[in-house]
Amino acid sequence: MTNQAQDTCDKCITGVEAARLHKLSPCQVYRMVKRFAEFGAAGLVSLRRGQPGNHRYDDKLKLQALALLHQHYSDFGPTLAHEKLSELHGMSVSLETLRQWMIANGLWVPHAKRKPRVYQPRHRRDCLGELIQIDGSHHDWFEGRSAKCCLLVYIDDATGRLMNLRFSETESAFDYMVATREYIAQHGKPTALYSDRHAVFHVSKRDAQSDRLTQFGRVLNDLNIELICANSSQAKGANKTLQDRLVKEMRLQGINTIEQANAWLPDFIADFNRRFAKPPRYPKDMYRPVRESAEELDDIFAWQELRKLSKSLTFQYDKVVYLIEPTEENQRLVHQVVKVLDRPDGTIAIQYGRRKLEFKIFDKLADVDQGQVVDNKHLGAVLKFAQAKQEEFEQQQKRGRSKKAPKRTAQQRAIRQLEQLNPVLIHPGQFKAGSRKKP
Repeated sequence: MTNQAQDTCDKCITGVEAARLHKLSPCQVYRMVKRFAEFGAAGLVSLRRGQPGNHRYDDKLKLQALALLHQHYSDFGPTLAHEKLSELHGMSVSLETLRQWMIANGLWVPHAKRKPRVYQPRHRRDCLGELIQIDGSHHDWFEGRSAKCCLLVYIDDATGRLMNLRFSETESAFDYMVATREYIAQHGKPTALYSDRHAVFHVSKRDAQSDRLTQFGRVLNDLNIELICANSSQAKGANKTLQDRLVKEMRLQGINTIEQANAWLPDFIADFNRRFAKPPRYPKDMYRPVRESAEELDDIFAWQELRKLSKSLTFQYDKVVYLIEPTEENQRLVHQVVKVLDRPDGTIAIQYGRRKLEFKIFDKLADVDQGQVVDNKHLGAVLKFAQAKQEEFEQQQKRGRSKKAPKRTAQQRAIRQLEQLNPVLIHPGQFKAGSRKKP
């Protein structure tokens, strides 16, 4: 501005041109040029600089607010103190102004200026299998050769041994169920698992009761395995060695996909433990044998939800209507509560007590074939409901499963692998038996 003011005084540019350059009015430019000619460059400085603002709060109000804060709210944060001063004392002060007053008076320390919390290291546990650290590590494990994914890590706290590793596309409950079942099948049941407060392990107190379990927490409870959630990520620790050593080993081995990595990981685990594992303080093995049968484990490692049967022995789960076979025994289950078992491999089971129920499904996301509706008496119970919903689905133009349902990335991967082995198991309706008889 000093150069333009000098040029205007020297008649090099007009006041209108100077105003256009600085987006000011010509009158304002002429006043500034006049002060520049009289006082020099110092005349361009605003006379209000260093003076109290026009909207400044009165000093008496500030002193009164600080006195109340010291007397009643010395340990309150700015937001809560602002609410109390407004509600109980009728003081109209902006939140940010009150925050600055409290900072200047030493009543509040900004988070950026607080000293970092010191986390004391803890001693290792004494025995193998006493405590297993479990975590999911999101990283570009394949260095761009495949999409970023998550590594589920199981580390024994007493020895530092890698007990299990598994790559997955996400860090979901189904992924942890698959990895945990592999882990206990190989080693047995540990005493406790030690995790962070990820939503898979911990229910937030904001939206649920503190005694409520997550689906994975319920799995561990059924297996009699304790789940301990760390209060902070520092308390549990992170293994940076894997993000360095494992990435380079997979590069040398030419591993580019999750399937290849999961098949090769046992070799890496054996080599890693040979190099870095330490002996436990006591030789006792705390692992317990798995006494549940394979069928019982299938039910335990499943997403479980309760549903109430209607008069027609139907219920809805994940936007699919399930129809219980109307046998004489099942007719007594009207308005009874059944348990839906949604397994990681994509199969569904329905259980009442200890009995599995036979059922058929009616997928509301699929098109309704009216010929099949007439032929199938079971679908007649839900035909009117389905027809009413079709217009709603067409208007949405975007069909998806329920947002409350579990993430199904692990299920989709299991189904793709099974389809490669035997497509008949996945799409039985697309294959028909031949009519020719063998000679």
